[in-house]
Amino acid sequence: MLGDDFREIRESVEALCRRYPESYWRGLEECRRYPSEFIAEMTSAGFLACLIPERWGGSGLGLGEACAILEEVCRSGAHAGACHAQMYVMASILRHGSEEQKNAWLPEIAKGRIRFQSFAVTEPDTGSDTTRLKTAARKVNGTYLISGQKVWTSRVRHSDLMLLLARTSPIAEDADRTFGLSAFLVDLRDAESKGLAIRDIDAMINHHACELFLDEFPVPEENLVGEAGRGFRVVLDSMNAERILIAAECIGDARYFIEKASAYASERVVFGRPIGANQGIQFPIARSYAETSASSLMVRRAASLFDSGKRCGAEANMAKLLAADASWRAGDAAMQTFGGFAFSKEFNVERKFRETRLYQTAPVSTNLILSYLAERELNLPRSY
Repeated sequence: MLGDDFREIRESVEALCRRYPESYWRGLEECRRYPSEFIAEMTSAGFLACLIPERWGGSGLGLGEACAILEEVCRSGAHAGACHAQMYVMASILRHGSEEQKNAWLPEIAKGRIRFQSFAVTEPDTGSDTTRLKTAARKVNGTYLISGQKVWTSRVRHSDLMLLLARTSPIAEDADRTFGLSAFLVDLRDAESKGLAIRDIDAMINHHACELFLDEFPVPEENLVGEAGRGFRVVLDSMNAERILIAAECIGDARYFIEKASAYASERVVFGRPIGANQGIQFPIARSYAETSASSLMVRRAASLFDSGKRCGAEANMAKLLAADASWRAGDAAMQTFGGFAFSKEFNVERKFRETRLYQTAPVSTNLILSYLAERELNLPRSY
């Protein structure tokens, strides 16, 4: 069920993913291991540097192509969460980074010498209310000293560079609450010897999430991305890219479930005929196909707006909302189709079912998206 856009890219990703069958991913989960071999191949093939312009060694492609890459990764049965951050955090560097930062980091990232896989925003006490985060950065003699705590920061142990959001001035209750936030590039290679403590989170899925504790952690002034105090705008571009890319992953998950369920329903015979002949089985799969196809159009629309530099906040949120719902319902249809065998790890469906459930909550919850659309698009009263 390859998409009809960027077919050559999709076929290349599909061919690479065939070398990493579902038994590979099931084995990784059993021992909580990172897919280093898969990521190395994705990097050497140029897929993870697709957004980096050619002048810095990348492919110079757009978010539409990046969506096609991650969608096919998920459709193959793999888990794109192991590598997607390098694509969406790239938006902050490309749009807001200085020439010095781009020249220093992008060629190394494109060659695979530097891994840029981590995005530290969420905190234990603030959750989705990013404007009230408490991690603070104070400038001393050309260096920012950062103290605070982050949670659900993924792939820290498998990344050399991280984008981090912290407060450089107190929140102003009577003004723009986003002012005072600043974005920083953090070099993780020797960070634990300089005041960064990392604690792994034992989570439902193999997502390599961590909690971070920063104690006067030094970051050079030249690692500030964009203007001091204007960092929310910097990370917002990454957040929009993240929502669109994860929506594409959800489309891939949904197509995985639809393909698996359709094949099993055609082969499994009960009461003398394939179970797919029963409308109670085939209708949920068919509805999921329709919902997935429609959601895919919104993902393409959002990616197109992002690539053209136009406002895409509403479209990015709607793409994530619709695609996450489509993948969850497709997963439920697949679980029902497989019946008791759905709960057997051998059939792989339960692993993907757990993975796609995450996107009802992250990177932004369904209810927060609905609040955003109600307020920004429908001019309803603010609810939070």
